[in-house]
Amino acid sequence: MKEQAGLPRVTIFSLGGTIASTNTGGGGAAGGVTPRLGARELAEAVPQLQEVAALETVAFRQVASGDLTVQDLIALAAEITTRFAAGVAGVVVTQGTDTIEETSFALDLLVRGPRPVVVTGAMRNPTLAGPDGSANLLAAVQVAAASAAVGLGTLVVLNDEIHAARFVRKTHTSSPATFRSLTVGPLGWIAEGHPRIAFRVPALEGVPSSVGGEVPAVALLKCALGDDSRFIAQVEKLGYAGLVLEGFGGGHIPGHVVPALADLATRLPVVLASRTGGGEMLQETYGFPGSERDLLSRGLIPAGFLDGLKARILVSLLLASGADLAGVRKAFEQVNASASAADGVGAGS
Repeated sequence: MKEQAGLPRVTIFSLGGTIASTNTGGGGAAGGVTPRLGARELAEAVPQLQEVAALETVAFRQVASGDLTVQDLIALAAEITTRFAAGVAGVVVTQGTDTIEETSFALDLLVRGPRPVVVTGAMRNPTLAGPDGSANLLAAVQVAAASAAVGLGTLVVLNDEIHAARFVRKTHTSSPATFRSLTVGPLGWIAEGHPRIAFRVPALEGVPSSVGGEVPAVALLKCALGDDSRFIAQVEKLGYAGLVLEGFGGGHIPGHVVPALADLATRLPVVLASRTGGGEMLQETYGFPGSERDLLSRGLIPAGFLDGLKARILVSLLLASGADLAGVRKAFEQVNASASAADGVGAGS
């Protein structure tokens, strides 16, 4: 830990990804860039960080973000908790952007306490003109070190925007402005090096506790036009412990698929989300076969504001903590109830 008088202590954990990718020393199978830089190298490339925080750097993983596992995140959450217990003011996690919307939400569920965890990455690797990794890392540390970020849970910071992990999604394959919170918008932004918080979100309730090392498999399926129930019929046979189904619109599926889903929901948690990625799933509007009212009456669990990716993370961690079908249902109710009422509007610095 590099001690600097008057500066908050921030730990940077690197996991790999585009922000850490280079072709130095040879590329991958096709000669492209691969994750090679650790947290120390990333921090050294941004000298302005020394004016923001006293930094500790930890090279935790060195992989493409698609190779991260829920077990990796459980281990990372434990390390973050240890740093907070030692007095660190905030934590920054750098990783590939492909799975940030899932990993950040997992950390939001796993890391308890008010101090901020900020996840960031890059859309342009360091070998390209105009790489964005250094600017994103600086902004992330500025947020992690700011008192305004206390109590906001895990945050995602890229492109000078501050997003709540529970709402953010990657929406574009290559744009630096890829991260969007379609339901609520960003919580704030960075202006001249200062985090500005426009509104705050409350702490999540119903989160899993005492998560073990083994995480049961949970399937994620998306409804499509003309879909049938063949995949659904195989979910339990293939050993999945739960299912998240992304339905049409506000939470609808083809009517002929309903019997297979209703049967599965008597034994496993079956969560209904929307494939749109924005808004809150309906619960009381439509009444036709395969509508949200029909499905919820047959035992499916509403995902609420959570999209399919985040709902799958929550189900996985709940099952890993030993929750049964009733426990999963109750947790989704609590998460949605706690997240639906922001606790006020105001700017922070």
